[in-house]
Amino acid sequence: MDDFVRRGFWAAIASLALMAGMTRAQAQTSSPMAEWQYSAGVPLRSMFEDNIPDWQFELGAAGNVQPIYPGGGKYRFEPGPDIDVRYKDLAFFSTGEGLGVNLLRGNTYRIGAALGFDRGREADSDTRLHGTGDIGWAPVPKLFAEYVIFPVVLRADVRRALGGVDGWAGDLSAYMPVWGTEKIFVFAGPTVSFVDDAWNRHEFGISATQHLRSGLPRYDAQGGLQSAGFGSNLTWLITDHWLVEGGVTAARLLDSAAHSPLVRARMQYDANFTVGYIF
Repeated sequence: MDDFVRRGFWAAIASLALMAGMTRAQAQTSSPMAEWQYSAGVPLRSMFEDNIPDWQFELGAAGNVQPIYPGGGKYRFEPGPDIDVRYKDLAFFSTGEGLGVNLLRGNTYRIGAALGFDRGREADSDTRLHGTGDIGWAPVPKLFAEYVIFPVVLRADVRRALGGVDGWAGDLSAYMPVWGTEKIFVFAGPTVSFVDDAWNRHEFGISATQHLRSGLPRYDAQGGLQSAGFGSNLTWLITDHWLVEGGVTAARLLDSAAHSPLVRARMQYDANFTVGYIF
């Protein structure tokens, strides 16, 4: 890496450190978007910013294109707000990460807890779901840990839906900055997701009652590896206050989820776009 490219790379990371976070699409666990994409770059701040401001605010507008339901073959666009509020390196509230606190933190790691939600599923949103019943909204507390082996950030999280799919899920991820200038930079990385029997049964199973109502064959979905995917985020710092962000994700359903009668497409995609203002 020559001096010019190196300066551009480090300038991009330094610019990143001024931000409260990167991608903040609407928080919903049914999205193929990886958990790391809700907070891409946040763990790198402690490495490049000595004095983190007491308060940081970002407001804006976001849009998201994702499958109508997990495993669906049709997509929908959903507009929403972009909100990100952070107090030092301690507490945060955002439309991506939820309401949370970093319980342990240092220059190369953070371990915390947060409360988000799962938006569930409406049976009338797709003909394949008719007769299967709705899956209700549910609060989803989670624990997460991130560790930096520069330039790679490793992340693990586990979450529990208190209602709705009524089960446990977790992710293992890695991502890193792959390209940058003083104003534009890109993160990318893979993710694998795991769920327990209850989560997969509610999301991809067909019970005896659902079989009678929908005509779909009975299916007993088991827990385990649910999906594997790859995501990428781009951030453009237009000015000191305005920024534009975009992210794309591709994930493939695996094992028990992939063979469900509800699945129209095993490959699931997500795209989001945000325009935000930093105070």
